[in-house]
Amino acid sequence: MKAVVWHGTRDVRVEEVPDPRIEEATDAIIRVTTTGICGSDLHLYEVLTPFMTEGDVLGHEPMGVVEEVGAQVTAIRPGDRVVVPFNISCGHCAMCGRQLYSQCETTQVREYDKGAALFGYTKLYGQVPGGQAEYLRVPQAHFGPIKVPEGPGDERFVYLSDVLPTAWQAVDYADVPPQGTVAVFGLGPIGQMCCRIAAHRGARTVIGIDLVPERLQLAQKYGIDVVDLRGTDDVAAAVRDRTGGQGADSVIDAVGMEAHGDPVGKIAHRLTGLLPQPVAEQLTEKAGVDRLAALHTAIDTVARGGTISISGVYGGMVDPMPMMQLFDKQVSIRMGQANVRRWVDALMPRLGDDDPLGVEQLATHRLPLDQASEGYDTFQHKRDGAVKVLLTP
Repeated sequence: MKAVVWHGTRDVRVEEVPDPRIEEATDAIIRVTTTGICGSDLHLYEVLTPFMTEGDVLGHEPMGVVEEVGAQVTAIRPGDRVVVPFNISCGHCAMCGRQLYSQCETTQVREYDKGAALFGYTKLYGQVPGGQAEYLRVPQAHFGPIKVPEGPGDERFVYLSDVLPTAWQAVDYADVPPQGTVAVFGLGPIGQMCCRIAAHRGARTVIGIDLVPERLQLAQKYGIDVVDLRGTDDVAAAVRDRTGGQGADSVIDAVGMEAHGDPVGKIAHRLTGLLPQPVAEQLTEKAGVDRLAALHTAIDTVARGGTISISGVYGGMVDPMPMMQLFDKQVSIRMGQANVRRWVDALMPRLGDDDPLGVEQLATHRLPLDQASEGYDTFQHKRDGAVKVLLTP
């Protein structure tokens, strides 16, 4: 089969790889019909390369049709249309019992002291072949895959794999008070959906912050107030001006380590990528420093007594944090990988014909799988108004 294969920094290729097969009684094989390129895939493209191995198959946002199931898989059967969550969870361990599916004890990667295994995402998270491919082996398929109805196009449901649950959890963790205000840093796919979900759930004011014109325009299309980073030297002051001088009740960081405006962190990431892999791996794991511009600005922006929700990915081990400011402002912080299955019941009714969250309008680029390398390059450099790229095997 064809799959998107990692070969090095900014080097992904579509190649022939062995077809997946049933290995455990809880496996399923899915024929992929649509799969996304995620912002966190771009971390593998450049920042987290020390933990990649040449030949790794990428991708963690797939949906498709069930081709085959193992003996213990009864909830789905061949011919069913399903979305596959990016985290691999068993559904029956103690962590899954608490709906912390991203911490599943059955698939935890204990060698690296990490949570549940993920599709297509470095050896830190199990090095499980990913879903940017024609076919996908799905472990723990007795629980993971989400069955969706026939009829509507894939774009109605594919974001249940990651984007929608991640955004819903980010808003939930932000604890926006009734008729409260929320500022969202980063208007990529997650940030766009955070804005829409926050407004849908009753926030009085939603402010989206970015510097890419097309992303700002897309947010405005859905009634979101925006702050253009190109036109302000003080984002926190701009948000306070729009919130009666208080700052936002809740702030969502949907940027993470890819933040602009932190040259030291940027140089550190680039230099690490040039080191021999064993050295780079040790340096990143023991002394990694992130580009923390977005998080530091979020701390400055949030109102006293407010909440910061972090959905953007950070990878540093020794990141400096302004603890005095956090303590003095009595700020609450929540974060973590999305517990995908936890939010499906809340999201599914919102994927009806009226499309209140605008899911069918999120993708800006739809490419055949063979053009995946072009898709990565376009998404990485935000060319041609790229907000979300979907691939079709």
